[in-house]
Amino acid sequence: MKVKINGGTENYRTVWLDGLKVRLINQLKLPYKFEIFQCRDYQETASAIRDMVVRGAPAIGATAAYGLAQAVNSFDGKFDELGPFVESAKSTLATRPTAHDLFDGLDYVGRAVMAAGGLDDAKTQSIAASCRYADESAQRCRKIGEIGQKLIKDGARVLTHCNAGALGCVDYGTALAPIRFASGRGIFVWVDETRPRLQGARLTAWELAQEGINHSIIADNAAGYFMQNGEVDIVIVGADRIAKNADVVNKIGTYEKAILAKENGIPFYVAAPTTTIDKTCACGKDAIIEERTTDEVLFAEGPDKRGVIQKIRIANPASSAKNPAFDVTPAKYVAGIITEGGII
Repeated sequence: MKVKINGGTENYRTVWLDGLKVRLINQLKLPYKFEIFQCRDYQETASAIRDMVVRGAPAIGATAAYGLAQAVNSFDGKFDELGPFVESAKSTLATRPTAHDLFDGLDYVGRAVMAAGGLDDAKTQSIAASCRYADESAQRCRKIGEIGQKLIKDGARVLTHCNAGALGCVDYGTALAPIRFASGRGIFVWVDETRPRLQGARLTAWELAQEGINHSIIADNAAGYFMQNGEVDIVIVGADRIAKNADVVNKIGTYEKAILAKENGIPFYVAAPTTTIDKTCACGKDAIIEERTTDEVLFAEGPDKRGVIQKIRIANPASSAKNPAFDVTPAKYVAGIITEGGII
């Protein structure tokens, strides 16, 4: 992705391996500060996934793959003891249950490790497999962009939800990949703020601003207004898990957008690599829905006049909250799923 830094523009991936250190764009600091976060071992990588230093299904899939490579290279036991250690490390890294790519990345590296001829080979293969997984993930997203852009007409007004951009992937993004490829055709993007963590207002808007793509942030509850008034031509969102029956598990609020789009005759597309499709999950109701801390609902964070991030309560002091991080959009609301192999 393009990042404006030091008076110029540089290209960054969201996550990469530097020796045996995992480096990440720290998404907890955006949009106020661009910072690279370093994970020195697989436990720190697991924490970065859990704490949402990195987020987005393809991004945490690649991060987990790198983390497993870190774990294998830290192992100092016998080769015949490696299998149980790998399974333990995979459990440590599986800190977010909903995103299917996380488990896909772990399994990808795990298979390469267990096919090795010895411990030294296993360590070498773990690094090679994790880097290959990340590269392939980036290329899948690029293909999604090339294919998906054909759905976006010149001058189209696109609505997206949460952040399914390069920050949520290794590069390019899923929902934002077609938008990137169509950006020279006069398009406009409506960005849902995406409460409670504001991934739309903080991250998607930041990405679009970095690349000069015309956009406007709207309150989550305003999407129906703009659809009803003919100001949205197409909706494109990402996915954290897609069930065998094509139900889509994605950021909380996606289901509402799909219903609104259907009611207003607007095509609703999901952009996701095939690694997000979980063939063992029969339908969306079978997916584990992550429940996050209620502080995300009850409090807000932002910089004060000195630039120091402050956390303040925005809800009634005597009230509690519920905070499911994802919801399920039934397949009947989805016009198509944009994958690297085509639209299904």
